[in-house]
Order: sequence, then structure tokens, then C-alpha cells
Amino acid sequence: MSELIVVRNPATNEELGRVESVDFSQAKEALRAVRQAQIGWQAAGLEHRCSVIRRFRDVLLDRADEVCELLSKENGKVLQESLQMEVFPITDLASYFADHAEEILAPRKINLHLLKHRRSTIDYRPRGVVLVISPWNFPFSIPFGETVMALLAGNGVLLKPASLTPLIALKGQELFREAGLDEDLLRVIPCPGQIASRLIDEGVDYVNFTGSTDVGLRVAELCGRNLTPCSLELGGKDPAIVLPDADVDVVCGSLVWGAFANAGQVCASIERAYVHESLYDSVVQGVVQKTSALKVGNPLLDGTDMGPMTDAGQLRVVENQVAQAVERGAKVLTGGRRVDGPGQFFEPTVLVDVDDQMDVVRQETFGPTLPIMRYSDLDDAIARANNSPYGLNAYVYSRDKEAARQVAQRLEAGTVMVNETLFTHACPETPWSGVKKSGIGRVHSDDGLRDLCIPYHINEEVLPTMKWSPFWQPYSHAMYRSLLGAARLLTHSALATRAGGALSLVEAVYQLVKGRKDA
Repeated sequence: MSELIVVRNPATNEELGRVESVDFSQAKEALRAVRQAQIGWQAAGLEHRCSVIRRFRDVLLDRADEVCELLSKENGKVLQESLQMEVFPITDLASYFADHAEEILAPRKINLHLLKHRRSTIDYRPRGVVLVISPWNFPFSIPFGETVMALLAGNGVLLKPASLTPLIALKGQELFREAGLDEDLLRVIPCPGQIASRLIDEGVDYVNFTGSTDVGLRVAELCGRNLTPCSLELGGKDPAIVLPDADVDVVCGSLVWGAFANAGQVCASIERAYVHESLYDSVVQGVVQKTSALKVGNPLLDGTDMGPMTDAGQLRVVENQVAQAVERGAKVLTGGRRVDGPGQFFEPTVLVDVDDQMDVVRQETFGPTLPIMRYSDLDDAIARANNSPYGLNAYVYSRDKEAARQVAQRLEAGTVMVNETLFTHACPETPWSGVKKSGIGRVHSDDGLRDLCIPYHINEEVLPTMKWSPFWQPYSHAMYRSLLGAARLLTHSALATRAGGALSLVEAVYQLVKGRKDA
């Protein structure tokens, strides 16, 4: 008998539904079905695939209210965030790649700089079956962004949703089927993580994983053992650096949104802010004022700014980090407590008098906290920002665009934003990737779509086929001297050596031609 996954509303703890968990044999059968369906999907051609994706986009927009409401109930994000962070990014991504996939995936010509009698081309062909292992913090936009791109590239998809949020994944599958997608091309498989791990050993062709660094390392190990290509988007401890000329109003509004959107459950959340001492007091005052005004509560009610935390375990992490910081001398200027009553609410929290050794500054929090630290020396602030095992996003605030760019170029992060936070994940043209322990590979962007394909290189002749080649046997010292002369002529830095190479080449070619005539 299948185990049941009980799904609860994190705002009320009420049961939302129950989902049957698939066992390993069912997961293997889903893999087999997707692999079989992918053959016909690839053969149907890109134009057909684009038409299905556009229909999915339209169905999603037609049923957006229904999808957003389910997202807010199951995940806990505020209704507007469900639209602007989950649904709209997918409709836009679907439109962008459906409109540009033909150009992006067109065979790419490579101009050979020497052997002009031949030409090379890169063809992009689908990998086969893509396994998407998705998180609970963005349970729609993350997995379905990768699903749309994988399908457009000609792949089939197995989607393993987080156990906290399987309902929205099944809803997405329903929308795709309404749009006319073969039900075997996208199979949602609610199951424990260990079953998804075993599927990697079963021979999926690509793995897209979003989640914690610890689990990501195990996924990377499995993929490495099977030589399975993968993209891993893992943890973050994203810093913000506020330069002394920054606009305080921009800084305060952006920091608050960057720290507390989706209750801080964003890999790209601002989790530590370094503010120049000349602006420190005004920034702290403005951030506290804005944070104190945030309305925390039922995410479906009008006027709510922040909903509950999705995972009760993660809420305890936030509680422990804040308590440890306070015990070591930090001050809570607003928030700092779990909200009494049903649901998994934690107040948006601003901390000062923190140091870089506290867990709230060093370890990923993934909750609604914002530690603010002052600095006087910019080099020191950059060093402190980079002193982390993570490198997903970073943020710089300045009125001077060139100064901000120079700081951005020194930060160790996959993406650096200037005077804004968070939203590049919603830009389909931009790559989303981390450095250090924030992950490998990338999603989104034109290159991200190509990564979901295997690049095949074809080299062919331009001129009529030659019956003889200088590279073939029989070898000779004359041919050796001609090749060495050509190499010196074409690539050496010194003019005299290049001239000598030309003479050697002419002499050697003369000997070769003479020898062929004599033969």
C-alpha cells in the first residue's frame, strides 16, 4: 500500500490534502514511460513543441487565480508574491523561449581559422530524460521553469517535488495535460528523496537539483559516479554592501524586500548587510521603520506583507540563530520572536551589534532576519562579504554606477545586482548559477537551454574531397620540415623566425613535390 504525504497549510496547520507517494517500482515505470514518450516528442520538431508550451502559458494565465491561491495555501507566500514570483516568471519564460528557441538551438557554425577547406558545426540534440528535483520555497517557478526549458529542448521530464509542496506540482502537471502535452512526457513523482537518488543510478540523462548544499553534494556524488550531467543550485548567504554615496531610501526599501520577501525563504535573500559608517544610523533607522510596518499574517488576506514559514524545522533554525546572536551580544531592534497562535510565523527581524562569527551571519538562515553591520574600509567590507563558503548572489548600493561596478567585479557571487535585489531569477535571459558551495551549472539563459541538449560536433569539407592529405602516411622528414616551417610562419612572435619558417616551408614543399614527380 502506498504511503500518503499529508500536506498542511503553514498559516493554519489545517490539512490541505493527501498525496500518494510513489515507490521505487512506480518511479522506474515512470522513467520508462517518459523515455519512450520522449522519442516521439523529439521527432515532432521544435515548432510543435513551441506551440504546446504557448498553450501551457495560456492555460496558466487563464487559471492564474486558482494557481496563486493554491501556492499561497500550500507554501505560505503572500498572494501577490505567488503571482509575481511564481506564476508571472513562468508565463514570461515560456513566451521568451518559445519565441527564441529556434534561434538559440539552431546549428552553430564554427569558423576554422586555418583549415579553410573544411567547416565545423555544432548541432544541439535533446539529452533524453531530465530529472528535476525541486524545493519547497518556490515550488512552481523553479521546477516548471526547468520543465518548460527541458521540454522545448526535446526532453521528457520526471519531476520530484518537495514533500511539503506536492500539490502545486501536480497542479502544474494538470495544466500541461490541459495544454495537450502527452501525459507521459511530464510525470510528477511525489516520493522520498532516496527514490530520486536511486533514479540517478537507473540512468536519467540530466539532473536539475535545487536545495540544500548538504543534499546537493550527495546528488553531485551520484551524478559523478554515473557521469550524469547536472546543475545544482544550492545554499546562499548573500551579502549587501552599501557605499557611502548610496540613496538611503533606495537602500532601505530594497534591503527590506530583499530580506523579508517570501518570509526570507529565498536562496538570494539578503542575509547580511554591510553599511558604510556614514550611512549606518540612517539606514538602520529606515530599515527598522519599514520592517516594523510589515503586516504578518494569512497570506491570502489583502494587505498582508509576509506570510508564514513553510518548514517548521527551518523556523527552529531561525529561532536558534537569533537566540544565539542575542546571547552573544546582538540587539534585536524589531521582531525576533515566533508569533503566538496557529501557523508557522516568525516576525521579520532586524539585528545590530552582530559580528561575523555568529551563526546568523555565517550560516544560511533561510528565514526573515536581517543582520546589519557597519564598516569604514571598503576593502574590508568586500573581504568580509567574500568570507563565506557560499556565492550565489550579492548586492551593491551606490549612486556611482562605475564605483558599484568595480565593487561588483570583486564579489565572489554568481550574480551581483546594483541598487536592487532578488528578481534576476525571473529574467529568462539571465543565467542563474552559483560559485563555491552555492552550486554548479546554470539554469535559465540561452546557454541554459543549450545545456539541456547534447552538443554534437560535425566537421565536413567545403571544397571537393581531396585524394591526398599532408597529415596521412607515409610520413617523411620533408613533410616534418614543411609542417614545422608552416607552424613557425603562422604562429611565432619573431619576424625573423617567421621568415625562416616561410623559407623552410617553400623548400620542403619543393622537395615533396619533386619526390612525388620522381615517384
